[in-house]
Amino acid sequence: MAFCNSCGAPLEPAARFCPKCGKGAPVSAAPSTPASAAAVKPAQASSAVKIVLIVVAVIIGLGILGMVTSAFFAWRIAKHTHISSRGDKVRVETPFGTVESTQNSDEAARNIGVDVYSGARALKSSAGAVTFGGMKTAGAEFETSDPPEKVAEFYKQKFPGAMVSTQGDDQYSIVSNEKNRVVTINIESQDGKTRINIANVTGKPSDQSQ
Repeated sequence: MAFCNSCGAPLEPAARFCPKCGKGAPVSAAPSTPASAAAVKPAQASSAVKIVLIVVAVIIGLGILGMVTSAFFAWRIAKHTHISSRGDKVRVETPFGTVESTQNSDEAARNIGVDVYSGARALKSSAGAVTFGGMKTAGAEFETSDPPEKVAEFYKQKFPGAMVSTQGDDQYSIVSNEKNRVVTINIESQDGKTRINIANVTGKPSDQSQ
């Protein structure tokens, strides 16, 4: 409670003058309020961290998009792929081309389009043909008991303009590049026999065909 400075009479808290002597009431100092501490700003993520998070999010997004795209194309390819078989022949038709394989060695020898060395035996499950973009590749593997140099001489006569390379005395590579046709013949000794691998590529890319 406040008191008058002149007469000592008690004063009401809201009184501006002393009710007894009429003097002005003393002004009481308002209790000081301690200054509030400055608000601490929350820590902010650095720009480097933000960039890293953005990059990670982009990588994850691209990965998911890539998986979805791959699955879509795989589904499209599977949907348009047809497999048929007849006897020893299997035919696979895809949006990119056709693949044929046969286990009939005699048929492989007939379809390869290159003369087979006399007496050579076609190996089973080693013949096939691939058609892609207007080009067809037929290949087969044969075996004979004659030495490699004798087989190589036979094909040198069949393809006199071919490029011939050798490795040692038992490996030969013969490549004949003709118009719209490339024939590759690899001859090598294996397990006491002579293996003959023949590949015949015919046709030309579809974008160049008329």
